[in-house]
Amino acid sequence: MPDVRDAVAADLPALTAIYNHYIVHTPITFDVRTYEPEQRRAWFDDHAGGRHRLLVADAHGEVLGYATTSRWRPKASYDTTVESSVYVRHDAVGRGVGRQLYAALFDALADQDVHAIVAGVALPNAASIALHERFGFQQVGVFREVGRKFGRFWDVAWFQRPGGR
Repeated sequence: MPDVRDAVAADLPALTAIYNHYIVHTPITFDVRTYEPEQRRAWFDDHAGGRHRLLVADAHGEVLGYATTSRWRPKASYDTTVESSVYVRHDAVGRGVGRQLYAALFDALADQDVHAIVAGVALPNAASIALHERFGFQQVGVFREVGRKFGRFWDVAWFQRPGGR
């Protein structure tokens, strides 16, 4: 299994490449244009620690995936709620990397002031639903046809779990 560690700026090209694959080939993200690493710098900087983390799975210097917790909504009353995401390099899917990343991410948040963690999953995506349920997320609703990509509309299921351990 790879090591999981905090992301560093040198990881940005690999992180961007992983994300760009999902932009081009899947409805998992509703972004429709790929990024250059420098365009993702503000996103990277938003995950400097505390509640908003960015962890990578590193196998001998190769980034196999990453997991984040991000600000969910900009209003101060939402500060103790974060949104989690996990992306695994397409050729490393199915090897437990996402599970390892989420376990480390939620352990890293255990001492943070996080009351709730939410996650959106574009449907259909049985693997992502199973991963979230494994980590104690419960589905709280489905937003119907809220994203348009590849010439069709996609539903998003929303999941929630308590913060902490």
